[in-house]
Parts: sequence; C-alpha cells; structure tokens
Amino acid sequence: MKRNTRRIAAVLLSVLLIAGIFGCGSKKEEDASGDVFRTLDEIKESGVIRIGVFSDKSPFGFVDENGIYQGYDVYFAERIGADLGVTIEYVSTEAASRIEYLETGKVDIILANFTVTEERAQVVDFALPYMNVALGVVSHDDRVITDLSQIGADDQIIVITGTTAETFLVKNYPDIQLQKFDTYAAAKSAFENGTGVAWANDNTEVIAFAAVNPGYTVGIDFLGSADTIAPAVTKGNQTLLDWLNDEIVALGEENFFHKDYEETLVDTYGLEFEDTLVVEGGVVK
Repeated sequence: MKRNTRRIAAVLLSVLLIAGIFGCGSKKEEDASGDVFRTLDEIKESGVIRIGVFSDKSPFGFVDENGIYQGYDVYFAERIGADLGVTIEYVSTEAASRIEYLETGKVDIILANFTVTEERAQVVDFALPYMNVALGVVSHDDRVITDLSQIGADDQIIVITGTTAETFLVKNYPDIQLQKFDTYAAAKSAFENGTGVAWANDNTEVIAFAAVNPGYTVGIDFLGSADTIAPAVTKGNQTLLDWLNDEIVALGEENFFHKDYEETLVDTYGLEFEDTLVVEGGVVK
C-alpha cells in the first residue's frame, strides 16, 4: 500500500513539474495585461512578420489563380515586409476573426479592410489611416434600393458578421431583418442566388461587386458616417505601432498609396475616385 502511495505521489510530482515547465513557456510572450504579441525587435529577430489579410475580397485582399495574395492591402503589406527586412507570412482572416487573431497573437498586424471605430479602438490599437470608407448598399437591377425605407417587413439585407455594416444596421435599424454570413464568399454566393433584397457592406466593396457583376446596382453609395481604414496591432504593442505610424508618414512623402491605388484599384473604380478614397501619409482631408 505504501509502495502504491509513493508511486502515485511520484507520478503527480512529475506531472506538476512538466506542467510548470510548459506553463512558463506559454507565458513567454504575454505582457502585463495578458495580451500576447511580439514586439518590433522580436519580429525583426525572427525574420518573419505575420499579417492578417482577406483571401476572398478582390480588389483589396484575395488569392489569385496562381495561389498568390494580391490587392490593395497586400500591396501595402509587401512594402511593410520589405522595409522591415523580413519575410511575410500571410494569414487569411474573416471579418469576425480580425480582433481575435490580434488578441491571441496569431498575427502581428491586421491589414484587412479594417474600419476604425471607437468600439474596436478599445480592444486593438489602430495606426494612421490609409483609406477613406463609408457604408453602401447594393441591390438587384429589378429592384434597386435607394433608401432603407424601401425595405419591407419581410425583406432581408445581407451583412457579414463582424463588419461595421452589421453594427450600424443593428443599432440604427433594428426592425430590418439581417441575413448574416461569416465570409465574404458565402455572402456573395447567397446574394447571387437570390437571398436578400440588398447587401450592405463597405461602399468600396459593394461598388467593386457591382462593377464586375452585371445585374446589380449600388443604390446607396454613402450610408452612416465617413470613416477610415487603418492597420491594427494588438493593444499595447507600442513599438510596432510607432514603427507603422512612421512608415505610413514616410510612404506618404512618395505618394505610395496613390501608386497602390493605381496598381490595384484603378481597374475597378477608375481614376475619378482615387483622391476620394486614398489617404496619403495618414492625413485625412
């Protein structure tokens, strides 16, 4: 009996020691607040930066036929990697996962059409903006929605979970029925197959959708407030945030974001929207 007791005690001690060793390791990258992130120096030392982008939102972030990430956000990400002197590891994200990926340390930066809001700024740190945005609504040509008062009690508007469109409509139009999808691809497919009388999203995205998909019209191209899109880092990651802000200011001096627009967005929006959409050097005009 004593021998069994000693054996059990020895096993428990071993388990506790192992748990202690691995437990210490899991805390290695946590700051005092419990958030997990890598500082600027740690990223440089590793030689890799993890950037969260969309993989299905052309022309902002998407994977082309060769399996290569492309788009406005990706063009910016490539410059970040080059100027830091590190390799980029792209992490595909959905709208609802952007904050989670930062809070869990899955990514170092989010560059996924991330609209700056007061609520989000409570849980992530936004760098300077690089694009203007508002909400928009696209609908079918046979029933163009030009005002939300046209939405009937039995009608549904498609939104993507975790977007500002969802937040805005829930808060300001609680009587409108929403059909929510987790991914851009799922929302697009459902809308094309007849779900919903309209689709609310960033105006840049619904304009892009209507431009390449015949049979749809953006009846509302400005809804809610004028907002901006910016990179985001984990709350408290000051060294990376400061570097990003300096980078955006420096890139503005060479009109980088206008060049980005002309390389990735001009085929969708034309030159007439360039100065309206682009924020250069973090300065909103």
